[in-house]
Amino acid sequence: MAITLLTLLHVLVLVYWLGGDLGAFYGSNFMVDPKRTVVERRMALTILNNIDMAPRTMLILALPTGLALAWVKGWLDLPTYVPVLVGVASLGWLVLAWAVHLNHGGGAAIKRIDIAIRWVVLIALYGFGLAGFFKAIELPLFIALKMIVLATCISLGLVVRRQLVPLFPAIREMIATGPTPQTDATIAQVNSRARVSVVTLWLLLLVAAWLGIATPV
Repeated sequence: MAITLLTLLHVLVLVYWLGGDLGAFYGSNFMVDPKRTVVERRMALTILNNIDMAPRTMLILALPTGLALAWVKGWLDLPTYVPVLVGVASLGWLVLAWAVHLNHGGGAAIKRIDIAIRWVVLIALYGFGLAGFFKAIELPLFIALKMIVLATCISLGLVVRRQLVPLFPAIREMIATGPTPQTDATIAQVNSRARVSVVTLWLLLLVAAWLGIATPV
């Protein structure tokens, strides 16, 4: 029963991650459409931000569900407290991420903590993943590769955040004074760049799904 439930949870991580990203991807079309009114484009941005919390949540849950599943199946020989601690820490991180979202991206202190956690997690995942890949530590190949993939997904998430920085001043200007060719160009350019990163992330998720099914050793 434990294996079944953890497998279901881990599969749902992929489902809601990709599904949420697809919804946000589609919603961004309305945000950049100059034929839409400012109210419509602002509403599209609100919907996009809320839908985007699904993949952000799933990114955080990918590690504890995957680690617990690997431990229960005997792929990882770990003391019981390790998956438990990772699970509790991940829930704390999830609460922090939602606090950032509910503060509309504000709260400089919690935002910095959230970013710092992402850096710590991606460095740890790259470290363990590469060590497992090169046989410096004992890890099944597919788990080492999935760690590397997840670390790269977190890295891409940080890249997208940087790419979105020019978007918010342009949105604020559009709301305050109405759309202009300059704000429309900025919004479209930011959206186009971010889409490349998002599509790359989708491909990585498909690779991770294949690794979980094929389980190459």
